[in-house]
Amino acid sequence: MKLKGRNIIITGSSQGFGLDAAKTFVREGANVAICARNRERLQIAQEELVLCAMETARVISMPADVSRPEDVHRLVEHAVAEFGGVDALLCNAGVYGPKGPTSDVDWADWAKAIEINLNGTVLPCRAVIPHMKKMGRGRIIIMSGGGATKPLPFLSAYAASKAAVVRFTETLAEELIDFQICVNAVAPGALNTRMLDEVLEAGPGLVGQKFHNEMVKVKEQGGTPLEMGTSLCVFLASDESEGITGKLISAVWDPWREFPDRLDDLKGTDIFTLRRIIPKERGKNWG
Repeated sequence: MKLKGRNIIITGSSQGFGLDAAKTFVREGANVAICARNRERLQIAQEELVLCAMETARVISMPADVSRPEDVHRLVEHAVAEFGGVDALLCNAGVYGPKGPTSDVDWADWAKAIEINLNGTVLPCRAVIPHMKKMGRGRIIIMSGGGATKPLPFLSAYAASKAAVVRFTETLAEELIDFQICVNAVAPGALNTRMLDEVLEAGPGLVGQKFHNEMVKVKEQGGTPLEMGTSLCVFLASDESEGITGKLISAVWDPWREFPDRLDDLKGTDIFTLRRIIPKERGKNWG
């Protein structure tokens, strides 16, 4: 078991990818603290996790809105009190937010999406860092997505917030490198979850014909298997990933299982990061 005895907090974990990641973690022997805003779904998720957990693993839950500092503080302090510490944090909570032209969508909805996706990533990190520093180690895993690496017309809040969390990942990794705390972002692929259904329900009139067509295709083909992303998260939460930090890693396209053998190449380079493209990198000599 790769995570035996590790204590892990997972946000947005009552369903979808977060719940699947929690199941994978407890099967690997981890103690898991889950949270979500919906109390009933959270209770059902905890019951499911208990059934698939290893005998030594514990599962606790607490309703929490990760965009609210007081909720996040209570969650982390509860996990620390119950488990004795926090070894890893998986920031999974996220929403698409409003769909439609940026000039037309409701501003309160747009701002709320930023609060959940960006603030709801930063706040849990802020809360666990002091505990990880005391332990002298830690792993922070931040869920990214397609919105971080390409434009997503008509989903501007989602795209902006996901790009922001990747740059936050890179920045936080630099801050924490001397404390043996590794911080990485994960792109899990196009998943067949409630968020996909949400886009399909919105229709091409709100999300754009191109993106809607792409999502219809994902639905028909079943999407990226959840285990591809959860396996990467296990890797990043375990000792196997020691020294790998500040990277945006695709569960589908990147050879992440080879990373431990390429550690020297990964350190000190901008491989697997977000960077500006300049003319000469595209064969243009503009002086």
